[in-house]
Amino acid sequence: MAVIIVLTNQKGGVGKTTSSAALAGGLVQKGFRVLAIDMDPQGNLGFSLGLGQEEGDIYEVLSGAKGIREAICKTEECDVIPSGMMLSSMQTNIDAAHMQTVLKEKLKEVENDYDYIVIDTPPALNLLTVNAYAAASYLIIPMGADILSLVGLAQLRETVEAVRNQINPQLKVLGILLTRFNARTRLSKDVLDMAGQVAGQLDTKVFSNKIRTAVAVSEAPAHGESIIKYAKGTKVSKDYEGFVAEVLDELQAGREA
Repeated sequence: MAVIIVLTNQKGGVGKTTSSAALAGGLVQKGFRVLAIDMDPQGNLGFSLGLGQEEGDIYEVLSGAKGIREAICKTEECDVIPSGMMLSSMQTNIDAAHMQTVLKEKLKEVENDYDYIVIDTPPALNLLTVNAYAAASYLIIPMGADILSLVGLAQLRETVEAVRNQINPQLKVLGILLTRFNARTRLSKDVLDMAGQVAGQLDTKVFSNKIRTAVAVSEAPAHGESIIKYAKGTKVSKDYEGFVAEVLDELQAGREA
């Protein structure tokens, strides 16, 4: 059965999609079967993993218009279910009786086909995010090394607790991933300290591997490749490779606990 990892932050511009693509691509490079799912109506994850304009997307799966296997697209990186702007209308077009758990139900059909399912979410705490949380085994929270990235994490914590209490009691936060990190600046050090405090409130940790700023991060999506594949051997690629290895170590430790 697949481990389902959701990357989430209600703030945009924190490297969430880049980190989702890097995690999916990095896991594939380690020999795992991976499905990446885009739950953000902007549809950037599929583009970042090499998809063009595809006919099927996650909205058609959630609405029942298409089976989940029909929506899976093959790329050189991994299997992907892309997204599109129609996903924004999910709240009005999906049966209210199981609105918060429809993604979880759909994933049951393919969860034995993969080792990992990586889900990218929109920069908001809405129905799409809650669906991802309901299906998730673990959450990862990417956040930029700036003060504004800390804003809203308290609300995220409340949402996580509500999902645990009402829908998914097994939901765990695997860690906080700092992006755009510069160890030489006072700001990054201050944000690291504050992120550690937030991590304690979420009963989790800040990942030891932090992602440095690099031009390649912006270039990789245009080439349809994860940063690990596109910029192999660079510092930022090694940052993400270390992050993927740390995720696997954390998951292994959780299994052994």
